[in-house]
Amino acid sequence: MTDEKLHKALARLGLGSRRQMEEVIREGRVSVNGQIASIGDRVKTGDEIRVDGRLLRYSAEQEKRRRVLMYYKPEGEICSAHDPEGRPTVFERLPPLTNDRWVMVGRLDINSTGLLLFTNDGELAHRLMHPSNQIEREYAVRVLGEVTPDIARHLTTGVELDDGMAQFDSLVEKGGDGINKWYQVQLKEGRNREVRRLFESQGLKVSRLLRTRYGTVSLPRELRTGRYLELDRSEIDRLANLVGLRPRQGTGLYGIAKRRQERQQQKPLKARRSNHLRRNKPR
Repeated sequence: MTDEKLHKALARLGLGSRRQMEEVIREGRVSVNGQIASIGDRVKTGDEIRVDGRLLRYSAEQEKRRRVLMYYKPEGEICSAHDPEGRPTVFERLPPLTNDRWVMVGRLDINSTGLLLFTNDGELAHRLMHPSNQIEREYAVRVLGEVTPDIARHLTTGVELDDGMAQFDSLVEKGGDGINKWYQVQLKEGRNREVRRLFESQGLKVSRLLRTRYGTVSLPRELRTGRYLELDRSEIDRLANLVGLRPRQGTGLYGIAKRRQERQQQKPLKARRSNHLRRNKPR
């Protein structure tokens, strides 16, 4: 039976980076089969692993099929597994997993829409989000106000925000009517509301924001809001390669599930609006 290092297993489960997991182990917060764990410990399928007393669902790396979903987030859903205010979350419409869980790759604020990735591979999720890997994100943004050449230069050379310097790697006008213009922007990090804050720093207001690409994955035309598609092996392997992870056997869709999704792409399901929007629709 294959085993693996404990800190790697914890990172793969989406609890943080390998370095962060080493620190958690050093602090004595992890136990394996009832014993406090140490750096260098190895674990295998069947071991009882707990962090801060919470039992984890664990299976060895090569036994676990790497899966990735692309989800078209509608306006009004929050990027959280649970919301104390009872608002709908992006996790509510994902397919259930047995003895596993979906890990969200990045996030979008409640008023933003577009591409969200989910995976059951915590290490893949962490690497895709980590700033050191410089994963490109692309957005379609509708802006209220004029983006002058000087403003465009500021936005692409660097603006001081509350949490440091930020900039777009590219900013391209895509048309529009009157003072509402669409722009395509790209950047390689995902700080909180960064796209909106960059435009706001120049006295401009973002009226719509749609993420269209994350790394090698683009939002397909046939995917409607509130729906998801599962990536196939070649798409997942490209994502994994982007962050230096090896391909894994049994990755992605195959067989009947793959054929079912191919039929769905030919005849897309209707869009699903957020429950939040339906509840707040004027009567």
